[in-house]
Amino acid sequence: MADARMPTPAPGSVAVPTARPGLADGVHRFFDSDVWFSFKRSPITIGAAAVTLLYFVMAVFGPWIAPHDPFDLAKLDLLDSLIPPAWMADGEARFPLGTDDQGRDLLSAIIYGSRVSLVIGFASVLLSMVIGIGLGLISGFVGGAIDAFIMRMAEIQLSFPAILVALLINGVIIGYFKTHPEWQVDQVTLAYVVLVLSIGLSNWVQYARTVRGSTLVERNKEYVQAAHVIGIHPAMIMWRHILPNVMGPVLVIATIQLALAVITEATLSFLGVGVPPTEPSLGTLIRVGNDYLFSGEWWVTIFPGAALAILVLAVNLLGDWLRDALNPKLR
Repeated sequence: MADARMPTPAPGSVAVPTARPGLADGVHRFFDSDVWFSFKRSPITIGAAAVTLLYFVMAVFGPWIAPHDPFDLAKLDLLDSLIPPAWMADGEARFPLGTDDQGRDLLSAIIYGSRVSLVIGFASVLLSMVIGIGLGLISGFVGGAIDAFIMRMAEIQLSFPAILVALLINGVIIGYFKTHPEWQVDQVTLAYVVLVLSIGLSNWVQYARTVRGSTLVERNKEYVQAAHVIGIHPAMIMWRHILPNVMGPVLVIATIQLALAVITEATLSFLGVGVPPTEPSLGTLIRVGNDYLFSGEWWVTIFPGAALAILVLAVNLLGDWLRDALNPKLR
């Protein structure tokens, strides 16, 4: 027997299934939201988003965009070293921004260097988010001795600058592999993993403290208490109910932390404990160019430094806008 609550289709007609909310509905809701309205009304934010997108495009499509391959040693010529930019007297059109001490095209090296910096920065931010969100949820939801232990660990780490924590973690891991030669690891891969661990493990505190504060507020609300009553597992409550409601501040922190992670990677590479010299990271390029800054070859360090500064500024501007756009008190 047909359900009386369901409409009976007319004879000869075809029943059309009701469309479920999908990706298109989510896109429409986004373009109708206050966040998109705030984005459209801010030319500075649009410019920062365009610059950030350009850097990500260069990171993804670097091998096809770069005029030269700075990794291909067969194409490098020391006779091309320290050629000035193309608009200067001794410049060449094939090297628009000049070359470094190894004869690498600086424009190509900056494109590849931005790729390295963004990959390490993005991976370290993801690691920080996973650790910080997990510890923050547990600390705020469980409370008690576990909460006190996690927060005391966070306070201890906050008493040290992040760059010193990263240097400590970097030194411990590198020292371990040097004292255990039986571990055969590719040096470039090891440098990438060590940088991600060093930066990620030094920046989880902000996520943990923010998520803990939001969790303390959310766990006392009626929907969480109702989930407890019907017998949902606490881990599922944290994952499905509390986590989506605390992600707003986390996204703001992640955007700003991406810029800090890129700076930290550049600092470590500048100090010689980051990626190997053969990898054209922005920090490595700045360190190499620093030796030639006062001898007249200013372009070797100025252009990589400007590229790093523009990337960090654009990401920071996006983070500031996102913080204001997601703050209901400012709407």
